[in-house]
Amino acid sequence: MNPTVALILRLLGDLAPEIDPTTIDLDRALRDQVELDSMDVLDLMEAVAAATGVEVPERHYPLVQSVAQLAAYTDARRSG
Repeated sequence: MNPTVALILRLLGDLAPEIDPTTIDLDRALRDQVELDSMDVLDLMEAVAAATGVEVPERHYPLVQSVAQLAAYTDARRSG
């Protein structure tokens, strides 16, 4: 598993302990799979930024709706 994917799943589990990260379809929008409100999404983005140094501007949220998209976005900006 991609280390960034593993990190995002761990952060998601930390933010919402009721979510079982092993059930998440990495390619499907998170909000279609689990109950996340706008504050949960913001908390996840802030946690990812704190852990990786990559901030996702709100205007880019539509680009990072799945775990796979968020990991790819983060990896591209960390290496770029």
